[in-house]
Amino acid sequence: MNGLVRVAAAVPKLHLGNVEKNVQEHIARLKEAKEKQATLVVFPQLSLTGATCGDLFFQKPLMDSVHKALMTLVESCPEGLTAVVGAPLQGRGGLYNCAVVLSGDGIEGVVPQTFVPEKRHFRAAGEGFVTIAGQDWQLSRYTTFTSADGVTFGIELGEDLFAPMAPSTVLAMAGAEIIVNLSAMHEVVGRRAARKQAVLEQSARNNCGYVYVSAGCGESTADMVYAGHSLCAVCGDLVKENAGFLAEDYLFTADIDVDRIRADRLRSPAFGDCAAMLNLPVSEELIWGKLLLEDAVQPDVRVSKQPFIPAEKTARTQRCLEIFDLQAQGLARRMAITGGKAVIGISGGLDSTLALLVAVKAVDLLGLPRTNILGVTMPCFGTTDWTYQSALELMTTLGITQREIPIHAAVRQHFKDIGHDENDHSVTYENAQARERMQVLMDVCNSFGGIVVGTGDLSEIALGWCTYNADHMSMYGVNCGVPKTLVRWVVKTASETEEFAPSKAVLERILSTPISPELLPPDEQGNIAQQTEDLVGPYALHDFFLYYAVRYGFSPAKVYELCRLAFKDDFDDATILKWLKNFYRRFFTQQFKRNCCPDGVKVGTVGLSPRGDWLMPSDAQSALWMKACEEL
Repeated sequence: MNGLVRVAAAVPKLHLGNVEKNVQEHIARLKEAKEKQATLVVFPQLSLTGATCGDLFFQKPLMDSVHKALMTLVESCPEGLTAVVGAPLQGRGGLYNCAVVLSGDGIEGVVPQTFVPEKRHFRAAGEGFVTIAGQDWQLSRYTTFTSADGVTFGIELGEDLFAPMAPSTVLAMAGAEIIVNLSAMHEVVGRRAARKQAVLEQSARNNCGYVYVSAGCGESTADMVYAGHSLCAVCGDLVKENAGFLAEDYLFTADIDVDRIRADRLRSPAFGDCAAMLNLPVSEELIWGKLLLEDAVQPDVRVSKQPFIPAEKTARTQRCLEIFDLQAQGLARRMAITGGKAVIGISGGLDSTLALLVAVKAVDLLGLPRTNILGVTMPCFGTTDWTYQSALELMTTLGITQREIPIHAAVRQHFKDIGHDENDHSVTYENAQARERMQVLMDVCNSFGGIVVGTGDLSEIALGWCTYNADHMSMYGVNCGVPKTLVRWVVKTASETEEFAPSKAVLERILSTPISPELLPPDEQGNIAQQTEDLVGPYALHDFFLYYAVRYGFSPAKVYELCRLAFKDDFDDATILKWLKNFYRRFFTQQFKRNCCPDGVKVGTVGLSPRGDWLMPSDAQSALWMKACEEL
């Protein structure tokens, strides 16, 4: 898969002050990192000596052994691997706590700690040089390293992370996509959680990958204990963290998606503005090695099947409640200035159910009677008794005003007027029903004195799975920011609240109903014969495609590979590719519907409103995307 860097967090067994043994531990970890196909391996702060050597740092034998150790690591570093190790190095201004970047090609750079917590042993970073095996290396507070394949990383050490303006902020503004932190912070109660929070926040704030590797339990315990805490985060999301509270002698790998980082930065105006404001000197070093994984390497990434939906129940419930409140507040505001009444077409399906629940919540917020909502059920050729009864029971238990307006006769008259054979179940047959329903709703709305609330969801809008100037239109679309896979969870979450307890049974019934527009006649047993996912494809796949294609702008090839990882136990490659092609085809050809859609509530990071979320001409061609799909 394109765009991945595999980093290794290595905390070797420490022999305090015994550099020769520590070098052998480092070499073992380098070999392990290579076996696991990592391209960048990060060790703790002062890993070659140990961070707690104290005044031994001033001893010449220790310093001489460090220089020899670095040369040994260069000679032993496996091909294709870049390592960042911690070492005390002597310079013209004193002793510096450094990170040394090296590979089999040699030492490629040295970065000193910027903010030194105690200066008994080490000096703060400044202009100057350190000497390694007779060669001078210039020191700079801020240095970025760019690989041969264009990935840029920067380094900060230990407490630098917690400075008011951390070096990682400057480095990120200068182009570093990954920050590595070589640390040796001792452990106290609560520090692990605080450290984790800081890493997550810094990776989110700077739109970067962040790899934090800390000294392990082999450090001196004379006054403090070191825990060997390591973690990797990307743009605020935790990718991996070592298990256990106290640890040593381990290595884990994590894949960082550089494409995601670049996509987030492209979409962040604040990132570019901040980069322009910072005018601090940053040195740039070019390194020989490559950091991106080869396409043949199996990615080690956790890809959720449902990127819009948190996997953990508490987080999922919280998100659904927040979405529901956003929908209700948006509609309440609109109803407050339009007379406080709403008209909704109720089909007995999920989308109209969510829209109705939102409307009920909105009038409750406004202190208005629920009878200010008019629910209209409009049975026609495809209506089944199951959904019809669900619609009636839902309206009754919610206490809203109800009307039943069968449209069979009106649609048949329309067929007669336009010369369409009722036995021809083509798109004309289906769309005539959808447009008749919207005409009824609009006209009833005029007599009722309210607004028509739209029921279409984000997934339908993305695919254009709506009839133009029918369910495509309304006066306010409350579901337009909620993808289909999330609609079900929002309805389920609302059904479990006290305010909708009287409707719980019918809501559970609706949740079990297949997704269908019900525009074709039922089967011989009276069951739903037309199921949407048989025609347009599984919404689980389409919502996945939508998230990665719109949120990050990933190529069809990357979306496909991510989808294969996420759904490897559910769909074969041919099925995924079939519906991926369908997604891109429909997404491009149906833009004209999105460019004239009604106002609606934005609830997440993916939106398709033509008023700011998604700006795209209706006549844009899909040739590049379809060609990329054909080449998969």
